[in-house]
Amino acid sequence: MSNRGHNIIIVGGGVIGLSIARALAFRGVNDICLLERSSLGTEASYAAAGMLAPQAEADSRDEFFDLLCQSRDLYPAFASALQEETGIDIELDQTGTLYLAFSEHDQAEIDQRHDWQTRAGLPVEKMSSSDARLLEPNIAANVSGALRFPKDIQVENRRLLNALISSVAQLDIEVRTGINVEGIHIEKNRVTGVRTSEETLHCQKVILAAGAWTSIVHPIIRVEPVRGQMVCLNPKPQLTRHVIYSPRGYIVPRQDGRLLAGSTSEHAGFVKEVTAAGLTSILSNAIEICPAVATLAVSDLWAGMRPKAPDGLPVLGPCGEIDRLIYATGHYRNGILLAPITGELIAKTIVQETLQPALTPFSPDRFRPLAVS
Repeated sequence: MSNRGHNIIIVGGGVIGLSIARALAFRGVNDICLLERSSLGTEASYAAAGMLAPQAEADSRDEFFDLLCQSRDLYPAFASALQEETGIDIELDQTGTLYLAFSEHDQAEIDQRHDWQTRAGLPVEKMSSSDARLLEPNIAANVSGALRFPKDIQVENRRLLNALISSVAQLDIEVRTGINVEGIHIEKNRVTGVRTSEETLHCQKVILAAGAWTSIVHPIIRVEPVRGQMVCLNPKPQLTRHVIYSPRGYIVPRQDGRLLAGSTSEHAGFVKEVTAAGLTSILSNAIEICPAVATLAVSDLWAGMRPKAPDGLPVLGPCGEIDRLIYATGHYRNGILLAPITGELIAKTIVQETLQPALTPFSPDRFRPLAVS
C-alpha cells in the first residue's frame, strides 16, 4: 500500500462527487482526494437535460419527493454562490414547467397530480387547452389540458459542471483523472484505502460517488447503468420558453437557442450509443408536444448511463457493515437535481459524525444482508 495517505478519497468526479468535495472543503475538511476514471463531469452529469422538476414527475408525496423538492429549492442560492466563486452563470432558468395531456388517460393522470399536490399545499396551476396555448403558442392543437409548475425549473447542466470543476480547482482538493479505482481496501470491516490500476492509496474514509460504475468499484450493492438517449435541435427562433412534458417525453429550451428532447430508459449495459429506435421514440414524443419540431434539423445526439439501485432510490450515507465507507450514488434520473442537497448532507454527516435524518430512508443498509470480503 502506498505510504501516501489522505483524509478522504472521493471515488467519482461527476456532479455528485464534485458537489461533495466542494461542500466538505467549505466546512474546513482538509486532505481530500477526488479520483475520476475519465475526465471530470463527462458521464451521466454531462448527458443530462438539467431539469429540476420533482413536482412534474411525482404521483404521490414521500420522503424521496421531499428530498427532491428541498434540493430544487437550494438551487437559487447554489447558482448564486457558484457564480460568485467562479464567474460562471449556470443559467438557472425559473420560467417553470408545463405538463400536457393529450388523451383521457393523460388527463386523468394530470388531474390526480393536481389534486394531491393542491391538497399538499404545493404550487401547481391547472390550465385549459386554450390557456396552455396562450402561454406556449407552438404546442400541439390537440392538447386537452395542462398543469403548470412554477417552481419546477431547469439548469444548464454542462455549465453547472464547469462551475463545480472551477470551484473545486480553487480549493485545496487533489483531483486525479484517468484513474481506474478497481476496489476498496478493507481490513476488519474498516476502510483503509482504495486500489487503483496503479497503486493502493491509503485513506481514513472513502466516499463512493462512482455512479453507474459503483458496482465495479465495490460490488456489495448492485447499481446498474440505465442508458438515456438525448437529441439536440436548433430552432430559429426558439419554439418554447417552458420545459414541457407529456407522459411520454419532454422538450427543454436552452438560453442559447438549442432545444433538447428526451429521453429513453434502456438496460443496455455500458453501451453508450444512440440507436435508431431511441431517436425515433424521442422525436415522435417531441413532435406530439410541439409539431414544429418535425421541421427542425438535428444538431447533436448523445447517450449517458444513469446509475440505478435495485429500488430506484439513491444510496446515501455511511455503510453500517463497513466502517468509514460512505455511499453517494444511485441517483438514477435525479443526479443534477439532487447535487446541492447530496453535497450538503454528506458533508454534514462526515463533519458532525452524525447521520443526517434526511438520509435515513436512503441508507445503504436497506440492502442488508451485506457480505463483507
